[in-house]
Amino acid sequence: MNERSSAAIAGDSGAVGAQRDHGIPFAEGVRVWARVAALSFGGPAGQIAVMHRILVEEKRWIGENRFLHALNYCMLLPGPEAQQLAVYVGWLLHKTKGGLVAGTLFVLPGAVAIMALSVIYAVFGHVGLVQGLFFGLKAAVLAIVLEAVVRIGRRALKNKVMVAIAAAAFVAIFFLHAPFPLIVLGAALIGFVGGRAGLQTFLVAGGHGASHGKAIPDEETALGTGVPAHARPTLGWSLKISTIFLVLWLGPVLALFLLLGGESVFTDIAVFFSKMAVVTFGGAYAVLAYVAQQAVDTYHWLNPGEMLDGLGMAETTPGPLIMVTQFVGFMGAFRAPGSLDPLLAGVLGGLLTTWVTFVPCFLWIFLGAPFIEGLRGNKALSAALATITAAVVGVILNLAIWFALHVLFAEVREVSVIGIPLDVPVLGSVNVPSLILTFAALLAVFRFKIGMIPVLAACSAAGLIFYVTVGLS
Repeated sequence: MNERSSAAIAGDSGAVGAQRDHGIPFAEGVRVWARVAALSFGGPAGQIAVMHRILVEEKRWIGENRFLHALNYCMLLPGPEAQQLAVYVGWLLHKTKGGLVAGTLFVLPGAVAIMALSVIYAVFGHVGLVQGLFFGLKAAVLAIVLEAVVRIGRRALKNKVMVAIAAAAFVAIFFLHAPFPLIVLGAALIGFVGGRAGLQTFLVAGGHGASHGKAIPDEETALGTGVPAHARPTLGWSLKISTIFLVLWLGPVLALFLLLGGESVFTDIAVFFSKMAVVTFGGAYAVLAYVAQQAVDTYHWLNPGEMLDGLGMAETTPGPLIMVTQFVGFMGAFRAPGSLDPLLAGVLGGLLTTWVTFVPCFLWIFLGAPFIEGLRGNKALSAALATITAAVVGVILNLAIWFALHVLFAEVREVSVIGIPLDVPVLGSVNVPSLILTFAALLAVFRFKIGMIPVLAACSAAGLIFYVTVGLS
């Protein structure tokens, strides 16, 4: 051990991280993040588990507590928490370039796959075999979303107060049509106040469970327990990084508005998904509830069945589930191409959606993470996270019911109950084959504990067989 390292260890713990070199080559980091990206199937819980297994248990680059602290911050942010966690850890390990590489590689495989599937869907979507494939996917997706309600509920609803918060969130969004961001921010405020007051009801663990084995102590990892020099907040750095990423993010939005005006589909895509990047808290499924309602009911870019098809694509490809937004942007521009070729417009719409969705994720991490590194162990922050997670259970239940109405019934109508508009199914329009396949998917997921990928594959195959044998168009 050299004199500099000895002096650092003899000083405060913060100096340890600042003085020591973790010794991880940048090229090795790139290889590991490429491996994480290739294995990032299964939604945020599965993706976070993959990162935990590789980064904490296998490589021992970061310890258990530090990993969970970073995850807790990402859970409090709008946008895809798994991708933001990759940016956070990449930044801790190799500064800004590490965060850029980790976050970009995490998104890249899914972006390429969804774009290719979007083109196929737009060109061949009305062919019987393609319809059969997505008919099966819809049933599987419904089962997977319901399983997410149960899985997250078991982790988050640990007492009656959390159950009440989940129920209130469901009532607010399903019956009262309350804005999703307002629900999540309200839950965060309640949890933060409860945590600051020291109420044990709110001091429960939040976030996605990452480990079931022995925790790896921070001090036994490459990063150690201290704060690296580059992870200390400075005013100059904060202003510089904010300016760069705000220009990268909002510059194209402003340019489109000035060049094309407010009536262009590209302007609508840029503005809507930029707004989504700011207000969509609570994880992928909760975000999709907001996107689905706006894309289908407000902008009419696609119909409910197509939204489910897009989610099926995202479930079966690597990367964040929120990559389904690329499909939404593609279809919106494909159907309103203006003077452009429809496929070219669709590709540009999809790329624009991905840009304004994910660029803000880098901003949130690079701007906020240096301050969050100094808040490890903050109980009020953890309480806010736990309460948000409880509210998200109610929001995802709303998403599951919305999906079920449009998967299992051909016709849904709006009725008024004590002045509140509600969507209810027309019972005579029940889709019997879809009902049977959905029941089989639920049985596979809940009774036999079959994994997501086999269920998606089996349902897709069943859909293809159904369309080939029955011959429906």
